[in-house]
Amino acid sequence: MFFDNLKKGQHIHMIGIGGISMSGLAGILVKWDYKVSGSDLKPSSITEKLKKSGIEIFTPHDALNIEGADAIVYTAAIKDDNPELVRAKQLGLPIIDRATLLGEITSIYPKTIAISGTHGKTTTTSMISVTMAEDNFDPTILVGGEVDSIGGNYRIGTSEFLITEACEYVESFLKFHPHAAVILNIESDHLDYFKDINHIKSSFEKFAGRVPQDGILVGNFDDSIVRNVLNNVNRKVISFSLDYKETDWLAENIITNTRGCAKFDALNRGEYKGTIQLCIPGVHNIYNALACIAICSYYGVDFKQIKSALEKFTGAKRRFEYKGTYNGITIVDDYAHHPSEVKATLEAAARQSHQSLWCIFQPHTYTRTKALLSEFSTAFESADKVIIIDIYAAREANTGQIHSKDLVKAVNEKTSNAVYAANFNEAAEMILNEASLGDLVLTMGAGDVYQIGEMILESKKAAV
Repeated sequence: MFFDNLKKGQHIHMIGIGGISMSGLAGILVKWDYKVSGSDLKPSSITEKLKKSGIEIFTPHDALNIEGADAIVYTAAIKDDNPELVRAKQLGLPIIDRATLLGEITSIYPKTIAISGTHGKTTTTSMISVTMAEDNFDPTILVGGEVDSIGGNYRIGTSEFLITEACEYVESFLKFHPHAAVILNIESDHLDYFKDINHIKSSFEKFAGRVPQDGILVGNFDDSIVRNVLNNVNRKVISFSLDYKETDWLAENIITNTRGCAKFDALNRGEYKGTIQLCIPGVHNIYNALACIAICSYYGVDFKQIKSALEKFTGAKRRFEYKGTYNGITIVDDYAHHPSEVKATLEAAARQSHQSLWCIFQPHTYTRTKALLSEFSTAFESADKVIIIDIYAAREANTGQIHSKDLVKAVNEKTSNAVYAANFNEAAEMILNEASLGDLVLTMGAGDVYQIGEMILESKKAAV
Protein backbone atom coordinates (compact mmCIF):
# COMPACT_ATOMS: atom_id res chain seq x y z
CA MET A 1 0.00 0.00 0.00
CA PHE A 2 1.28 3.45 -1.01
CA PHE A 3 0.40 5.11 2.29
CA ASP A 4 2.04 2.40 4.42
CA ASN A 5 5.46 3.79 3.56
CA LEU A 6 4.59 7.48 3.95
CA LYS A 7 4.35 9.53 7.10
CA LYS A 8 2.20 12.61 7.48
CA GLY A 9 4.14 15.67 6.45
CA GLN A 10 6.17 13.89 3.78
CA HIS A 11 6.36 15.38 0.30
CA ILE A 12 4.25 13.93 -2.54
CA HIS A 13 4.84 15.33 -6.04
CA MET A 14 2.07 14.92 -8.63
CA ILE A 15 2.95 14.90 -12.33
CA GLY A 16 -0.03 16.23 -14.30
CA ILE A 17 -1.62 17.83 -11.24
CA GLY A 18 -3.86 20.08 -13.36
CA GLY A 19 -5.98 17.13 -14.47
CA ILE A 20 -9.59 17.10 -13.28
CA SER A 21 -9.07 13.97 -11.16
CA MET A 22 -5.50 14.62 -10.03
CA SER A 23 -6.40 18.02 -8.61
CA GLY A 24 -9.06 16.46 -6.39
CA LEU A 25 -6.61 13.86 -5.13
CA ALA A 26 -4.17 16.66 -4.38
CA GLY A 27 -6.82 18.32 -2.24
CA ILE A 28 -7.35 15.11 -0.27
CA LEU A 29 -3.61 14.66 0.30
CA VAL A 30 -3.30 18.22 1.62
CA LYS A 31 -6.25 17.57 3.93
CA TRP A 32 -4.43 14.50 5.20
CA ASP A 33 -1.40 16.67 6.11
CA TYR A 34 0.97 15.67 3.35
CA LYS A 35 3.13 18.27 1.66
CA VAL A 36 2.04 18.38 -1.98
CA SER A 37 3.59 19.86 -5.10
CA GLY A 38 2.78 19.27 -8.71
CA SER A 39 3.54 20.05 -12.32
CA ASP A 40 1.66 20.46 -15.56
CA LEU A 41 2.28 21.66 -19.10
CA LYS A 42 0.71 25.06 -18.51
CA PRO A 43 -1.21 27.03 -15.88
CA SER A 44 -5.00 26.72 -15.66
CA SER A 45 -7.87 27.73 -13.43
CA ILE A 46 -7.42 24.40 -11.64
CA THR A 47 -3.72 24.94 -10.93
CA GLU A 48 -4.50 28.46 -9.70
CA LYS A 49 -7.03 27.02 -7.24
CA LEU A 50 -4.42 24.51 -6.06
CA LYS A 51 -1.91 27.29 -5.49
CA LYS A 52 -4.38 29.04 -3.21
CA SER A 53 -4.55 25.90 -1.07
CA GLY A 54 -0.78 26.06 -0.54
CA ILE A 55 0.37 23.63 -3.22
CA GLU A 56 3.51 24.59 -5.15
CA ILE A 57 2.87 24.34 -8.90
CA PHE A 58 5.54 24.02 -11.59
CA THR A 59 5.07 24.57 -15.34
CA PRO A 60 6.17 22.92 -17.53
CA HIS A 61 7.59 19.49 -16.61
CA ASP A 62 11.24 19.45 -15.56
CA ALA A 63 13.41 16.95 -13.69
CA LEU A 64 14.29 19.63 -11.14
CA ASN A 65 10.64 19.90 -10.10
CA ILE A 66 10.76 16.68 -8.07
CA GLU A 67 13.76 17.63 -5.93
CA GLY A 68 12.95 16.92 -2.29
CA ALA A 69 9.95 14.72 -3.07
CA ASP A 70 9.43 11.50 -1.08
CA ALA A 71 6.94 9.93 -3.51
CA ILE A 72 5.49 10.48 -6.97
CA VAL A 73 1.97 10.27 -8.40
CA TYR A 74 1.44 10.48 -12.17
CA THR A 75 -1.50 10.45 -14.60
CA ALA A 76 -2.04 7.98 -17.42
CA ALA A 77 -1.28 10.76 -19.91
CA ILE A 78 2.34 10.93 -18.69
CA LYS A 79 4.72 9.08 -21.00
CA ASP A 80 7.71 6.98 -19.90
CA ASP A 81 10.13 9.62 -21.18
CA ASN A 82 8.69 12.40 -19.02
CA PRO A 83 11.73 14.04 -17.37
CA GLU A 84 10.19 14.03 -13.90
CA LEU A 85 9.17 10.37 -14.13
CA VAL A 86 12.60 9.41 -15.48
CA ARG A 87 14.32 11.25 -12.62
CA ALA A 88 12.00 9.69 -10.02
CA LYS A 89 12.94 6.21 -11.24
CA GLN A 90 16.63 7.10 -11.11
CA LEU A 91 16.21 8.17 -7.49
CA GLY A 92 14.25 5.04 -6.62
CA LEU A 93 11.28 6.97 -5.28
CA PRO A 94 7.93 5.27 -4.61
CA ILE A 95 5.81 5.84 -7.74
CA ILE A 96 2.07 5.29 -8.14
CA ASP A 97 -0.38 6.05 -10.96
CA ARG A 98 -3.48 8.17 -10.40
CA ALA A 99 -6.02 5.34 -10.67
CA THR A 100 -4.17 3.15 -8.17
CA LEU A 101 -3.93 6.05 -5.71
CA LEU A 102 -7.64 6.75 -6.06
CA GLY A 103 -8.33 3.06 -5.53
CA GLU A 104 -6.39 3.09 -2.27
CA ILE A 105 -8.24 6.21 -1.16
CA THR A 106 -11.61 4.53 -1.83
CA SER A 107 -10.55 1.73 0.52
CA ILE A 108 -9.98 4.25 3.32
CA TYR A 109 -13.50 5.71 3.13
CA PRO A 110 -16.00 3.14 4.52
CA LYS A 111 -18.85 4.53 2.43
CA THR A 112 -17.38 5.10 -1.03
CA ILE A 113 -20.07 5.67 -3.67
CA ALA A 114 -18.70 5.04 -7.18
CA ILE A 115 -20.65 6.13 -10.26
CA SER A 116 -19.88 4.26 -13.49
CA GLY A 117 -21.25 4.00 -17.01
CA THR A 118 -20.33 4.84 -20.58
CA HIS A 119 -21.85 8.29 -20.15
CA GLY A 120 -23.63 10.42 -17.56
CA LYS A 121 -21.06 9.88 -14.80
CA THR A 122 -20.20 13.52 -14.16
CA THR A 123 -23.80 14.75 -14.06
CA THR A 124 -24.96 11.90 -11.81
CA THR A 125 -21.97 12.24 -9.50
CA SER A 126 -22.71 15.96 -9.26
CA MET A 127 -26.39 15.35 -8.50
CA ILE A 128 -25.61 12.86 -5.73
CA SER A 129 -22.86 15.07 -4.35
CA VAL A 130 -24.96 18.23 -4.17
CA THR A 131 -27.91 16.36 -2.64
CA MET A 132 -25.87 14.68 0.10
CA ALA A 133 -23.84 17.82 0.82
CA GLU A 134 -27.02 19.86 1.26
CA ASP A 135 -28.36 17.24 3.66
CA ASN A 136 -25.27 17.63 5.88
CA PHE A 137 -23.67 14.28 5.05
CA ASP A 138 -20.42 16.27 4.59
CA PRO A 139 -19.02 13.95 1.89
CA THR A 140 -15.68 14.15 0.17
CA ILE A 141 -16.41 14.62 -3.53
CA LEU A 142 -14.38 13.97 -6.68
CA VAL A 143 -16.16 15.01 -9.90
CA GLY A 144 -14.98 14.88 -13.51
CA GLY A 145 -16.20 18.42 -14.11
CA GLU A 146 -16.58 21.71 -12.30
CA VAL A 147 -19.73 22.28 -10.23
CA ASP A 148 -20.43 25.75 -8.91
CA SER A 149 -22.30 24.62 -5.82
CA ILE A 150 -19.29 22.68 -4.49
CA GLY A 151 -16.78 25.30 -5.59
CA GLY A 152 -15.12 23.35 -8.40
CA ASN A 153 -14.33 19.73 -9.17
CA TYR A 154 -13.71 18.49 -5.64
CA ARG A 155 -14.80 19.02 -2.06
CA ILE A 156 -13.06 17.71 1.05
CA GLY A 157 -15.50 16.58 3.75
CA THR A 158 -15.04 15.04 7.18
CA SER A 159 -17.50 12.14 7.06
CA GLU A 160 -17.06 8.50 6.04
CA PHE A 161 -18.59 9.22 2.60
CA LEU A 162 -16.57 9.57 -0.61
CA ILE A 163 -18.50 10.20 -3.84
CA THR A 164 -16.49 9.68 -7.01
CA GLU A 165 -16.72 8.82 -10.68
CA ALA A 166 -15.49 5.37 -11.67
CA CYS A 167 -14.14 5.24 -15.21
CA GLU A 168 -13.95 1.92 -17.03
CA TYR A 169 -11.08 2.97 -19.33
CA VAL A 170 -8.17 0.50 -19.00
CA GLU A 171 -10.33 -1.03 -16.23
CA SER A 172 -9.26 1.65 -13.76
CA PHE A 173 -12.41 1.12 -11.72
CA LEU A 174 -11.31 -2.41 -10.85
CA LYS A 175 -8.89 -0.77 -8.40
CA PHE A 176 -11.78 0.78 -6.48
CA HIS A 177 -13.36 -0.42 -3.22
CA PRO A 178 -16.93 0.91 -3.36
CA HIS A 179 -19.59 0.33 -0.74
CA ALA A 180 -22.14 1.42 -3.35
CA ALA A 181 -21.78 1.35 -7.13
CA VAL A 182 -24.00 2.89 -9.79
CA ILE A 183 -24.05 1.57 -13.35
CA LEU A 184 -25.83 4.04 -15.63
CA ASN A 185 -25.34 2.34 -19.00
CA ILE A 186 -22.93 0.04 -20.82
CA GLU A 187 -22.08 0.63 -24.49
CA SER A 188 -19.15 0.16 -26.84
CA ASP A 189 -16.43 2.70 -26.14
CA HIS A 190 -12.69 2.91 -25.44
CA LEU A 191 -12.09 0.33 -28.14
CA ASP A 192 -8.40 1.21 -28.17
CA TYR A 193 -8.34 -0.91 -24.99
CA PHE A 194 -11.42 -3.14 -24.94
CA LYS A 195 -11.73 -5.90 -27.54
CA ASP A 196 -15.50 -5.68 -27.92
CA ILE A 197 -18.75 -5.18 -26.00
CA ASN A 198 -18.37 -8.57 -24.29
CA HIS A 199 -15.01 -7.48 -22.91
CA ILE A 200 -16.62 -4.28 -21.65
CA LYS A 201 -19.51 -6.19 -20.08
CA SER A 202 -17.08 -8.55 -18.35
CA SER A 203 -15.22 -5.59 -16.91
CA PHE A 204 -18.41 -4.10 -15.48
CA GLU A 205 -19.31 -7.47 -13.95
CA LYS A 206 -15.95 -7.50 -12.18
CA PHE A 207 -16.56 -3.94 -11.00
CA ALA A 208 -19.98 -4.87 -9.63
CA GLY A 209 -18.38 -7.80 -7.85
CA ARG A 210 -16.09 -5.41 -5.95
CA VAL A 211 -19.07 -4.17 -3.94
CA PRO A 212 -19.12 -6.03 -0.59
CA GLN A 213 -22.00 -8.27 0.45
CA ASP A 214 -23.34 -5.55 2.75
CA GLY A 215 -23.11 -2.93 -0.01
CA ILE A 216 -25.49 -1.91 -2.77
CA LEU A 217 -25.63 -1.86 -6.58
CA VAL A 218 -27.82 0.68 -8.38
CA GLY A 219 -28.52 0.12 -12.06
CA ASN A 220 -30.50 1.24 -15.08
CA PHE A 221 -32.83 -1.63 -15.98
CA ASP A 222 -33.78 -0.04 -19.30
CA ASP A 223 -30.25 -0.94 -20.43
CA SER A 224 -30.32 -4.66 -21.23
CA ILE A 225 -26.58 -5.11 -20.67
CA VAL A 226 -26.70 -3.39 -17.27
CA ARG A 227 -29.70 -5.55 -16.34
CA ASN A 228 -27.82 -8.69 -17.36
CA VAL A 229 -24.69 -7.66 -15.44
CA LEU A 230 -26.61 -6.99 -12.23
CA ASN A 231 -28.58 -10.22 -12.54
CA ASN A 232 -25.26 -12.09 -12.68
CA VAL A 233 -23.86 -10.59 -9.46
CA ASN A 234 -24.99 -11.81 -6.05
CA ARG A 235 -25.46 -8.40 -4.43
CA LYS A 236 -28.39 -6.30 -3.27
CA VAL A 237 -29.63 -4.32 -6.30
CA ILE A 238 -31.76 -1.19 -6.53
CA SER A 239 -33.10 -0.72 -10.06
CA PHE A 240 -34.46 2.32 -11.86
CA SER A 241 -36.33 2.67 -15.14
CA LEU A 242 -38.63 4.65 -17.37
CA ASP A 243 -40.30 1.51 -18.72
CA TYR A 244 -40.25 -1.44 -16.30
CA LYS A 245 -43.11 -1.16 -13.79
CA GLU A 246 -41.49 -3.69 -11.45
CA THR A 247 -38.31 -1.69 -10.85
CA ASP A 248 -37.57 -0.04 -7.52
CA TRP A 249 -37.65 3.52 -8.88
CA LEU A 250 -39.80 4.44 -11.86
CA ALA A 251 -40.33 7.72 -13.69
CA GLU A 252 -43.86 8.18 -15.06
CA ASN A 253 -45.96 10.94 -16.62
CA ILE A 254 -42.96 12.58 -18.26
CA ILE A 255 -43.56 16.06 -19.68
CA THR A 256 -40.91 18.14 -21.44
CA ASN A 257 -41.10 21.94 -21.42
CA THR A 258 -39.98 24.35 -24.14
CA ARG A 259 -36.44 24.34 -22.73
CA GLY A 260 -36.25 20.56 -23.13
CA CYS A 261 -36.34 20.01 -19.36
CA ALA A 262 -38.37 17.08 -18.06
CA LYS A 263 -40.94 16.91 -15.28
CA PHE A 264 -41.80 13.44 -14.00
CA ASP A 265 -43.49 11.54 -11.20
CA ALA A 266 -41.12 9.41 -9.11
CA LEU A 267 -42.56 6.10 -7.89
CA ASN A 268 -40.89 3.76 -5.40
CA ARG A 269 -42.22 0.23 -5.92
CA GLY A 270 -45.47 1.69 -7.19
CA GLU A 271 -45.82 4.28 -4.43
CA TYR A 272 -45.93 7.88 -5.62
CA LYS A 273 -43.21 9.88 -3.84
CA GLY A 274 -43.40 13.21 -5.60
CA THR A 275 -43.07 15.15 -8.86
CA ILE A 276 -39.70 16.54 -9.90
CA GLN A 277 -39.09 19.35 -12.40
CA LEU A 278 -35.52 19.24 -13.69
CA CYS A 279 -33.88 22.42 -14.94
CA ILE A 280 -31.30 20.66 -17.11
CA PRO A 281 -32.54 19.43 -20.51
CA GLY A 282 -32.82 15.94 -21.94
CA VAL A 283 -34.65 12.72 -21.18
CA HIS A 284 -31.25 11.17 -20.41
CA ASN A 285 -31.09 13.35 -17.32
CA ILE A 286 -34.17 11.59 -15.93
CA TYR A 287 -32.02 8.45 -15.70
CA ASN A 288 -29.29 10.42 -13.94
CA ALA A 289 -31.85 11.85 -11.52
CA LEU A 290 -33.32 8.40 -10.80
CA ALA A 291 -29.85 7.08 -9.97
CA CYS A 292 -29.42 10.00 -7.58
CA ILE A 293 -32.81 9.33 -5.99
CA ALA A 294 -32.00 5.63 -5.56
CA ILE A 295 -28.60 6.18 -3.91
CA CYS A 296 -29.61 9.07 -1.70
CA SER A 297 -32.79 7.33 -0.53
CA TYR A 298 -30.79 4.23 0.33
CA TYR A 299 -28.50 6.25 2.58
CA GLY A 300 -31.40 7.97 4.29
CA VAL A 301 -31.86 11.30 2.55
CA ASP A 302 -35.49 12.43 2.79
CA PHE A 303 -37.27 12.53 -0.57
CA LYS A 304 -38.25 16.17 -0.06
CA GLN A 305 -34.56 17.07 0.27
CA ILE A 306 -33.70 15.04 -2.86
CA LYS A 307 -36.47 16.78 -4.80
CA SER A 308 -35.28 20.21 -3.63
CA ALA A 309 -31.66 19.52 -4.58
CA LEU A 310 -32.52 18.09 -8.01
CA GLU A 311 -34.84 20.96 -8.88
CA LYS A 312 -32.08 23.47 -8.08
CA PHE A 313 -29.36 21.53 -9.89
CA THR A 314 -28.13 23.45 -12.92
CA GLY A 315 -25.48 20.99 -14.10
CA ALA A 316 -21.73 20.77 -14.21
CA LYS A 317 -19.66 22.95 -16.49
CA ARG A 318 -19.42 21.71 -20.08
CA ARG A 319 -22.70 19.81 -19.62
CA PHE A 320 -25.16 21.78 -21.75
CA GLU A 321 -23.58 24.93 -20.38
CA TYR A 322 -24.98 28.24 -21.59
CA LYS A 323 -22.05 30.38 -22.72
CA GLY A 324 -23.74 33.55 -24.02
CA THR A 325 -25.40 35.14 -27.03
CA TYR A 326 -24.07 36.86 -30.13
CA ASN A 327 -26.44 38.85 -32.38
CA GLY A 328 -29.37 36.82 -31.05
CA ILE A 329 -27.52 33.51 -31.55
CA THR A 330 -27.35 31.35 -28.41
CA ILE A 331 -24.07 29.51 -27.71
CA VAL A 332 -24.14 26.34 -25.58
CA ASP A 333 -21.25 23.99 -24.84
CA ASP A 334 -21.45 20.27 -24.09
CA TYR A 335 -18.93 17.51 -23.36
CA ALA A 336 -20.77 14.82 -25.38
CA HIS A 337 -18.34 12.72 -27.41
CA HIS A 338 -19.97 9.27 -27.66
CA PRO A 339 -22.69 8.73 -30.31
CA SER A 340 -25.38 8.06 -27.70
CA GLU A 341 -24.45 11.24 -25.80
CA VAL A 342 -24.40 13.30 -29.00
CA LYS A 343 -27.79 11.98 -30.07
CA ALA A 344 -29.39 12.53 -26.64
CA THR A 345 -27.95 16.03 -26.25
CA LEU A 346 -29.07 17.15 -29.71
CA GLU A 347 -32.54 15.71 -29.13
CA ALA A 348 -32.73 17.74 -25.91
CA ALA A 349 -31.53 20.86 -27.74
CA ALA A 350 -34.08 20.33 -30.52
CA ARG A 351 -36.88 20.60 -27.94
CA GLN A 352 -35.76 24.09 -26.99
CA SER A 353 -37.15 27.16 -28.70
CA HIS A 354 -34.90 28.04 -31.64
CA GLN A 355 -34.78 28.66 -35.37
CA SER A 356 -31.94 26.49 -36.71
CA LEU A 357 -29.92 24.10 -34.54
CA TRP A 358 -26.19 24.10 -35.26
CA CYS A 359 -23.71 21.56 -33.92
CA ILE A 360 -19.95 22.14 -34.07
CA PHE A 361 -18.56 18.70 -33.30
CA GLN A 362 -14.99 17.73 -32.46
CA PRO A 363 -14.52 13.94 -32.60
CA HIS A 364 -12.52 12.63 -29.63
CA THR A 365 -9.75 10.11 -30.41
CA TYR A 366 -9.09 8.31 -33.66
CA THR A 367 -10.01 4.87 -32.35
CA ARG A 368 -13.44 5.98 -31.10
CA THR A 369 -14.22 7.80 -34.37
CA LYS A 370 -13.18 4.81 -36.49
CA ALA A 371 -14.81 2.11 -34.36
CA LEU A 372 -18.11 3.95 -33.91
CA LEU A 373 -18.34 5.61 -37.34
CA SER A 374 -21.64 3.91 -38.15
CA GLU A 375 -23.18 4.99 -34.83
CA PHE A 376 -21.91 8.55 -35.30
CA SER A 377 -23.43 8.71 -38.78
CA THR A 378 -26.96 8.74 -37.32
CA ALA A 379 -26.23 10.73 -34.16
CA PHE A 380 -26.77 14.19 -35.70
CA GLU A 381 -30.30 13.74 -37.06
CA SER A 382 -31.77 16.37 -34.71
CA ALA A 383 -29.37 19.09 -35.89
CA ASP A 384 -30.14 21.29 -38.87
CA LYS A 385 -26.50 21.98 -39.65
CA VAL A 386 -23.36 20.17 -38.47
CA ILE A 387 -19.80 21.49 -38.64
CA ILE A 388 -17.22 18.78 -38.00
CA ILE A 389 -13.67 19.82 -37.15
CA ASP A 390 -10.48 17.77 -36.91
CA ILE A 391 -10.25 14.85 -34.49
CA TYR A 392 -8.93 15.64 -31.01
CA ALA A 393 -6.11 13.13 -30.55
CA ALA A 394 -5.96 13.13 -26.74
CA ARG A 395 -3.69 10.21 -25.81
CA GLU A 396 -3.42 8.80 -29.33
CA ALA A 397 -1.17 9.15 -32.36
CA ASN A 398 -2.65 9.70 -35.82
CA THR A 399 -2.26 6.51 -37.85
CA GLY A 400 -3.94 8.01 -40.91
CA GLN A 401 -6.76 5.44 -40.86
CA ILE A 402 -9.57 7.90 -40.09
CA HIS A 403 -10.21 11.60 -40.71
CA SER A 404 -13.04 13.96 -39.83
CA LYS A 405 -13.86 14.10 -43.54
CA ASP A 406 -14.78 10.41 -43.30
CA LEU A 407 -17.28 11.28 -40.58
CA VAL A 408 -18.69 14.14 -42.68
CA LYS A 409 -19.22 11.70 -45.54
CA ALA A 410 -20.87 9.13 -43.25
CA VAL A 411 -23.23 11.72 -41.75
CA ASN A 412 -24.16 13.11 -45.16
CA GLU A 413 -25.09 9.65 -46.40
CA LYS A 414 -27.77 9.66 -43.70
CA THR A 415 -28.86 13.28 -43.23
CA SER A 416 -26.93 15.49 -45.68
CA ASN A 417 -26.41 18.20 -43.05
CA ALA A 418 -22.63 18.11 -42.36
CA VAL A 419 -19.64 20.12 -43.55
CA TYR A 420 -15.97 20.03 -42.65
CA ALA A 421 -14.05 22.94 -41.13
CA ALA A 422 -10.26 22.79 -41.28
CA ASN A 423 -9.68 24.83 -38.11
CA PHE A 424 -11.37 26.74 -35.30
CA ASN A 425 -11.33 30.03 -37.19
CA GLU A 426 -13.11 28.51 -40.16
CA ALA A 427 -15.79 26.99 -37.94
CA ALA A 428 -16.33 30.27 -36.11
CA GLU A 429 -16.55 32.18 -39.40
CA MET A 430 -19.24 29.80 -40.66
CA ILE A 431 -21.39 30.66 -37.64
CA LEU A 432 -20.66 34.38 -37.85
CA ASN A 433 -21.53 34.48 -41.56
CA GLU A 434 -24.41 32.02 -41.76
CA ALA A 435 -26.20 31.71 -38.40
CA SER A 436 -29.23 33.93 -37.83
CA LEU A 437 -31.26 35.50 -35.07
CA GLY A 438 -32.83 32.80 -32.92
CA ASP A 439 -30.39 30.05 -33.89
CA LEU A 440 -28.95 27.71 -31.26
CA VAL A 441 -25.30 26.69 -31.60
CA LEU A 442 -23.81 23.75 -29.67
CA THR A 443 -20.07 23.26 -29.45
CA MET A 444 -19.67 19.58 -28.65
CA GLY A 445 -16.84 17.24 -27.73
CA ALA A 446 -14.44 16.25 -24.95
CA GLY A 447 -11.50 18.24 -26.30
CA ASP A 448 -11.05 21.98 -26.67
CA VAL A 449 -13.94 22.68 -29.07
CA TYR A 450 -15.48 25.02 -26.47
CA GLN A 451 -12.92 27.60 -27.59
CA ILE A 452 -14.88 28.10 -30.82
CA GLY A 453 -17.89 29.33 -28.85
CA GLU A 454 -15.62 31.67 -26.93
CA MET A 455 -14.19 32.98 -30.21
CA ILE A 456 -17.70 33.76 -31.46
CA LEU A 457 -18.54 35.59 -28.25
CA GLU A 458 -15.25 37.48 -28.38
CA SER A 459 -16.30 38.74 -31.82
CA LYS A 460 -19.21 40.42 -30.06
CA LYS A 461 -16.83 42.20 -27.70
CA ALA A 462 -14.57 43.23 -30.56
CA ALA A 463 -17.53 44.77 -32.38
CA VAL A 464 -18.53 46.92 -29.39
